[in-house]
Amino acid sequence: MISADPHASQPIGFRPLYLQVKATLLRRLVDGVWLPGTALPSEGQLAAEIGVSQGTVRKALDELAAENIVVRRQGRGTFVAEHDERRILFQFFKLVPDDGERRFPESAVLDVAIGEADEAECTALGIDRTVRVVRIRRLRSFQAKPLVLETLSLPQHLFPGLETAPVPNNLYSLYARRYGVTIAHAREKLKAVALLPDDATLLGVAPGSPALKINRVALSLDGSPVELRVSLCLTEEVHYLSDLR
Repeated sequence: MISADPHASQPIGFRPLYLQVKATLLRRLVDGVWLPGTALPSEGQLAAEIGVSQGTVRKALDELAAENIVVRRQGRGTFVAEHDERRILFQFFKLVPDDGERRFPESAVLDVAIGEADEAECTALGIDRTVRVVRIRRLRSFQAKPLVLETLSLPQHLFPGLETAPVPNNLYSLYARRYGVTIAHAREKLKAVALLPDDATLLGVAPGSPALKINRVALSLDGSPVELRVSLCLTEEVHYLSDLR
């Protein structure tokens, strides 16, 4: 039980009580106590169980909702967020057609392979060279027009059997449902590049054509890096939209 006394002695690294409650709830999500789409106990139930006030629980849940980890539904309660297409469009897929209408791209898998991690994968995923990774390459399109060439790298031990299973368009939903790995956050680096010949051919443009390179590391609920995704994006008819708050 978490101490509910805010005036108790504060050790080094003390965190406000609501952040301690938030960490407790996150740990339960990581451990699979509540699966995506399921309802959490009421604020009153959680408060009684953890040993804090209902207001403290509400503040912790508000933080989780702001991070899109849980969803508040008026009159129904609080639910673990799912990686449906709407959430991915607004939280993780930042390329928007110039007409402003958000659309989820179609995907075609080019190849799936397994190999030892290279230097970039080791750095991004926090693994060593002995770890084997699953690499997925796919082409993503809007209305059959190639838009993004993606290469995804994932530690094989976290996603056993992924290399032999069908690869759906919505991978984040698969990670959560099949492997219990929920993507909570991602870090991205953007850079303008000129396309190499092989990549340009797959995207249907001339070698040396300009593209936006997006290097994304996806993090699970506990902050561990679980996916490296490198995307080469054509931007003649789309733009990268970031909603800064």
